[in-house]
Amino acid sequence: MDLQASLLPPGPNASNTSEGPDNLTSAGPPRRTGNVSYINIIMPSVFGTICLLGIIGNSTVIFAVVKKSKLHWCSNVPDIFIINLSVVDLLFLLGMPFMIHQLMGNGVWHFGETMCTLITAMDANSQFTSTYILTAMAIDRYLATVHPISSTKFRKPSVATLVICLLWALSFISITPVWLYARLIPFPGGTVGCGIRLPNPDTDLYWFTLYQFFLAFALPFVVITAAYVRILQRMMSSVAPASQRSIRLRTKRVTRTAIAICLVFFVCWAPYYVLQLTQLSISRPTLTFVYLYNAAISLGYANSCLNPFVYIVLCETFRKRLVLSVKPAAQGQLRAVSNAQTADEERTESKGT
Repeated sequence: MDLQASLLPPGPNASNTSEGPDNLTSAGPPRRTGNVSYINIIMPSVFGTICLLGIIGNSTVIFAVVKKSKLHWCSNVPDIFIINLSVVDLLFLLGMPFMIHQLMGNGVWHFGETMCTLITAMDANSQFTSTYILTAMAIDRYLATVHPISSTKFRKPSVATLVICLLWALSFISITPVWLYARLIPFPGGTVGCGIRLPNPDTDLYWFTLYQFFLAFALPFVVITAAYVRILQRMMSSVAPASQRSIRLRTKRVTRTAIAICLVFFVCWAPYYVLQLTQLSISRPTLTFVYLYNAAISLGYANSCLNPFVYIVLCETFRKRLVLSVKPAAQGQLRAVSNAQTADEERTESKGT
């Protein structure tokens, strides 16, 4: 996705050709000069809030996990996924000030072509890498829940680290069109914008949109949904022996958090992709459509700051780490509370069986 192109203003001679800024990318409908307060105040404020909360939240996640593990963050498979999700979001959020600056400048880009390519690539890479990591998390949860014994030889920190490296590499390959076509776009008056300028918009726009949709959303959604459906079936049908209830409860907690993260991701990004596909059949979007589209972009970008709140609400382990990273002396009290909660959950599960 490309925020820059979605917010560029139309040139007076914009046309349905590769020379017109209306066709810079599959990510943006034709830009219109609308309400000044909306363009210069409301949208920058929304993106600025997302950026600030996201940087604070994801930095806190990284700090809490690393502080807990004393820099040995690769000792736990779920932590590897969590750390990398936070790093992906943080890298993207660090590029948002450039996008906000362009938005407030009515689409004009002041940072050169190299930064245009890098920021646009960071934007696209964030979405692809996040989706790939969430898919890997779902498969990991599937193995831990459905095949807890046979999967132990695969579910190792070293394997998870290798998988993460491969996913980062795959993401960089997946955004090849961005590397090739993200560039400065000349505007009337000698100014320039930043966006994805496809060589043959009439056909490339269609295929690029479908490429993004299937690779960054639809296919991962199918894999993740199938994995968690199977996980829920297994959890509802199986009964753990008394000696394994603590392990089962820990697995349930991690799985519950992973499911919530995936749900938040797909709820945040679904409106954007619905409008992306709708845009293919619209020759000239209305101003209402443009507003809806930018709202969908805002919701998608909000995903980058929501994961830390999911961890705080659903993950007791993360809450403990957060408290201990700030107040180490509370360790004994937290352990007592955790043990009491685990005992209550074990009694509840034993009654349910």
